[in-house]
Amino acid sequence: MSYYIGIDVGTSSTKALVINASGEVLLSMSHEYSFQTPQANWAECDPADWWKATVQALTEITTQFDPQQIVGIGLSGQMHGLVLLDADGNVLRPCMMWNDQRTATECVELTEAAGGAARVLEITGNPIMTGFTAPKIRWVQKHEPEVWAQVAKILLPKDYIRYCLSGDFYSEVSDASGMSLLDVGKREWSSTMLEACGVGRSQLPELTESTVASTTVSEVAAALTGLKAGTPLIAGGGDQAAAAVGCGIVKPGVVSCSLGTSGVVFAHAEAFAPETEGRLHAFCSSVPGKWHHMGVQLSCAGSYQWFYDTMGQGATFDQLNAESEWIAAGSEGLLFLPYLSGERCPHADPNARGVFFGLSRMHGRGHLGRAVMEGVAFGLRDALELMKPLGLAPKEIVVNGGGAKSSLWRQILADVFNAKIVTVNASEGAAFGAAVLAAVGTGAYSSVVEASQAMLRITGMTEPGPDAATYDRIYPVYEKLYGTLKDSFEALAKVQGIL
Repeated sequence: MSYYIGIDVGTSSTKALVINASGEVLLSMSHEYSFQTPQANWAECDPADWWKATVQALTEITTQFDPQQIVGIGLSGQMHGLVLLDADGNVLRPCMMWNDQRTATECVELTEAAGGAARVLEITGNPIMTGFTAPKIRWVQKHEPEVWAQVAKILLPKDYIRYCLSGDFYSEVSDASGMSLLDVGKREWSSTMLEACGVGRSQLPELTESTVASTTVSEVAAALTGLKAGTPLIAGGGDQAAAAVGCGIVKPGVVSCSLGTSGVVFAHAEAFAPETEGRLHAFCSSVPGKWHHMGVQLSCAGSYQWFYDTMGQGATFDQLNAESEWIAAGSEGLLFLPYLSGERCPHADPNARGVFFGLSRMHGRGHLGRAVMEGVAFGLRDALELMKPLGLAPKEIVVNGGGAKSSLWRQILADVFNAKIVTVNASEGAAFGAAVLAAVGTGAYSSVVEASQAMLRITGMTEPGPDAATYDRIYPVYEKLYGTLKDSFEALAKVQGIL
C-alpha cells in the first residue's frame, strides 16, 4: 500500500491526514493553538506552535502507518503570513497573519512605489491589500528596523514547515500569489515589486509549481517525527488553492464556496485575467499552468463562531441551529454585515466592522443566529456577482469547510445563490487537497485533473427553494448598507486611534 500525507497549517490548528491512492481518508487529526491580537487590527502567531503541532501529528501518523509506505507529503497553509528568519534559520518575530490589518498606510506607499494601482494590478492580479505579505514587510522595515536588519529569509507559513522538515527554502506559485511580490501572469518573482518593497531576491525561496517534489525530509526531521528520511515533500498550495483541488475545482465552469474561518468563492481560470477593479483575487492555481479567481470574506464561519462564543450560553451548535431553523427567511427584518475582521471582497476596507441592522425588541437569539448565516451568504453572493461578467454563472456550487456541516446554512446558501449546493466525499479541505497533490507529485496520477476525477464523488445536494425569491428582494438592501456606513467606519477608526 502507498500512503500520502496532507498537512494544512491553519489559523487556529494544524490538520494532518493520510489518504490512499483512491482518495480514502484513513486517518485525520488536528492540533490546536492560539493566535494573539496585542492591538486592534493586529493578528500574530508563534511559528513554533505550528511546528510543535506538525511534529505531534506526524508522530501519531508514523505510529499507525509504516513510514516506508508513506510515499509523499503535501503541504498547505494559511496564506499571506509573514515569517522572518535570520541567517541561522531562527524566527525573528511572531508571524503577522493573513487577518492582520495594520498596514493600510504601507499599502498606499507600496502601490505608489510600484508605479500606481493599474501597474500593480497588471503585475500581481490584485491590489495591494492589508492582509497581504508585502505591506507587512514594509511595516517591519519602518517600525522594527532592528528586526529587518537581521532578515535572511522571508517565508509563508506552510513554507516555514517545509523548512523545518527539510532545511530547504522553497515555495510555490499559488501561495506566492498572495504576497504582492509575484508576477502572477508570468509565475515568477517580480523585479518591480521586489524593488518597490526593498526585498532582495536572495531573501525569497525558490519557486515551483504545486505538484513538484521540491525537497525531502531531512535526517533531523525524520528523527523527530518517525518519517523516513528522504520522503518527498510536494510543493502543495495555499489553503484555498489546495482546498479547491480537494473539492474538484480544477477545470473550467466549476465553482466552490468555502465556509471556513474566512469565506471564499473560488473559480478555475484557464488564463490570467484580473477583474477590472481588482475586487476579485487573480492567483496562480495549484493546477500547473492555470489560474483562479477568488472572492474572500474575512469573517465567514468566524462570524458564527463569534456569535456562538458571545451568545451561545452553553448551547451546542446544533441547538443554536435549531433555534434559527423556525425563523422565516430574512430574520424578520434583521440584517448582519459580517465585517468582524474588516473586509476584502468586494470592499477592501480594514476599517469595516460587523453590524446588526434592523434590530428590534421582537428579535431573539434565533433571529440573530439566522441573520449571521444570511449575512455571510449575502457577502459571499457579492463575490459570486463579480464573477458573472467573467462568464461564470454556475448552476451548481461545491461547498466545504466547517460551516457546510449545517444543513440550514447550506439551504440558505442555495436560496441566496439561487444555485444547487453540492457536497463531495472529501470534507477535509486544504489538507485533503495537499494529499492529492502529493499523490500527483509522486506519480500516482498523471495530472491534478485525473486525480480529482478518480478520488471525488458527490455525496449530497441542496436545491434552491421558495425562499430564493425572498432573498432576491432583501439582497439589494444588504448591498447598499456598506456604502451607507463606509464613512462612519472610517470616522470610528479615527476615534479609536487606528487611523
